[in-house]
Amino acid sequence: MPRRLIATAPRKTAIVSYDERPLGRDEVHVAVDFASPKHGSELAGFRGESPHIKEQYNEDWTSFLPREDEPGDPFNGHWVLGNQWVGRIIELGEDVNGFEIGERVAGHGGIAETLVQNVRDLHKMPAEMSWQNAVCYDPAQFALGGIRDSGLKLGDRAAIIGLGAIGQVAAQLAKLAGASYVGVIDPIEKRRKVALEFGADAAFDPTAEDAGLELKRQTDKAGVDVIIETSAAESALQCALRGIAFGGTIAYVGWARAFKGGLDLGREAHFNNANIVFSRAVSEPLREYPRWSSARINSTCWELLSHGKLNCEKIIDPVVSFEESDRAYEEFVDQHPERSIKLGVRF
Repeated sequence: MPRRLIATAPRKTAIVSYDERPLGRDEVHVAVDFASPKHGSELAGFRGESPHIKEQYNEDWTSFLPREDEPGDPFNGHWVLGNQWVGRIIELGEDVNGFEIGERVAGHGGIAETLVQNVRDLHKMPAEMSWQNAVCYDPAQFALGGIRDSGLKLGDRAAIIGLGAIGQVAAQLAKLAGASYVGVIDPIEKRRKVALEFGADAAFDPTAEDAGLELKRQTDKAGVDVIIETSAAESALQCALRGIAFGGTIAYVGWARAFKGGLDLGREAHFNNANIVFSRAVSEPLREYPRWSSARINSTCWELLSHGKLNCEKIIDPVVSFEESDRAYEEFVDQHPERSIKLGVRF
């Protein structure tokens, strides 16, 4: 029987066997070679901190409201961790056309040895495309959404706060979009080094220096035109407000938890007319609707990744075997995120 990685309780994982469901007419059966989890919204649920557990986002009210039914237990043995994979087709549904046995494909799904997927949810991978680029498809969507929502223009000076996968990709995208300067901010040295290797102009440790003021020093006191904030830390927003130029824009991409106190909006925020836009690439209609939609964000990201315009090979770190994935998820995603950027799993 195939096996998969699940959450069994808050902050607890297990590798368990399962019965793969029957193959539909328009589906394919895939043997997974590589996979990766989310380190943001998935982690919130894994820790039992997600608002979705006891409430639900109501599309009509555009608000979180109490669930009409009893909240289900997300840790019921069926929550498969992970959200991106690369594999090869081992079986085709009766109505599937345009795909072949052995073909390398990628898609959304959990960390599991095999998956059944509808063909509309598959992406064909060019021979030269790395698996690391493929499993960064999801973070790339939110990075691109943040770049577009920030209004970044050719020649602008930019900063990226938080160098997980979304921030790493955002730093590369800012350069592609024509930023004349990209500063990056993160307390983790290995993350800063990767961002510098792939084009960032300067990197700052917010625990060792006044990173917001450093952005002013780097720009002759002006500050940066746009900031992409991906960490969702309270101190990071304060840093962004300190480092943004007068009238500049902060695209707030990170999914924040309740702030515990300390954010002071009576300082730079009150004097510098900063704009804060909340950015979520799947919340439609997007700000640039109807020209831009989530579908266009997605297709643009896949084109950039599959053609090598972005390089995600060092973003996937560390890479562990599937046999180690339960322990590695707890250690590198939950307990010690400072030891990783985005966890990769090899089957």
